[in-house]
Amino acid sequence: MRFNKLDLNLLVALDAMLAERSVSRAAERLHVSQSTMSSSLTRLRTYFEDELLVQVGRKLELTPRAETLKEAVRDVLSRVDTAIATQPQFDPTQSDREFRMFVSDYTLVTLMPHLLALARRQSSTVRFQLSPLPQMDRPQRALERGDADLLVIPRNYCSREHPAEVLFEEEFNCVVWSGSRFAHAGELTLDQYVAAGHVVTQPTGTDQPTLESWFMQRHGIVRRVEVTTYSFVAAPFVVIGTECIATVHGRLARLAQRSQPLKLHALPVPMPRMEQAMQWHKYRTHDPGLVWLRGLLHEAAWLMDAEQTAGARPTASRFP
Repeated sequence: MRFNKLDLNLLVALDAMLAERSVSRAAERLHVSQSTMSSSLTRLRTYFEDELLVQVGRKLELTPRAETLKEAVRDVLSRVDTAIATQPQFDPTQSDREFRMFVSDYTLVTLMPHLLALARRQSSTVRFQLSPLPQMDRPQRALERGDADLLVIPRNYCSREHPAEVLFEEEFNCVVWSGSRFAHAGELTLDQYVAAGHVVTQPTGTDQPTLESWFMQRHGIVRRVEVTTYSFVAAPFVVIGTECIATVHGRLARLAQRSQPLKLHALPVPMPRMEQAMQWHKYRTHDPGLVWLRGLLHEAAWLMDAEQTAGARPTASRFP
């Protein structure tokens, strides 16, 4: 199909090359030969009268013209995919669809087991691909590139360009080893907190601080960091056998305490609750499959808290 003498199939190739900044990786992504992709690039250069991708040292860089095309091409392809590929109805018991979700390891161990259990209860035949979160400076790029159907991230990281819904709120606790001096010192004071060594989480792929680190910096609280880990889940385990303190999501802290020699303290400084949200592409709000998935996530969040409140997995749901 052509539009203004442009073979629209070339837009798919262009999108891949602009995203990958590599002819060979774009070819792998679209499952075509490198020579086919090189031929597409030649035709695109002719049509746009621009090099689009130029060699700079050992890598390819986008020309100014290519930079202006990048978002526009992705937007066009997202609209086409939404209009054509999305089925008008969705039956989870008959679908072979794979939902691609980007989640942190915190979300992976606290919320996702409930989502998967609910899908099983519905005799769902869908599949889930749970991947690590992309760089947190612009996580919505994963939605715009079509790499993810849904993000589960803190509300303050969500883009204003796409819809989002809060799933639940989260508080933070201080976690210490049950054999440490802080486990037997009564209520943890701010002076003790500041003087202690700390285990701090800094996810890979981003320089942005986590919510609790951002809060501490904003309020001038300087922690003496002894251990930095990339994993939220690992943080409460790392304090065992030490005098360190880890500031951890409350649900994760309570989950770790079930099996490990840990004691939880209230954070000695008032910190706003984190709002954990889900976000999807604005063009896919009415996608029946995503509507089902979003509803399932809300139910999973309710069941997650019902289990922690009751101390055992509930057998009933408040949802029809």
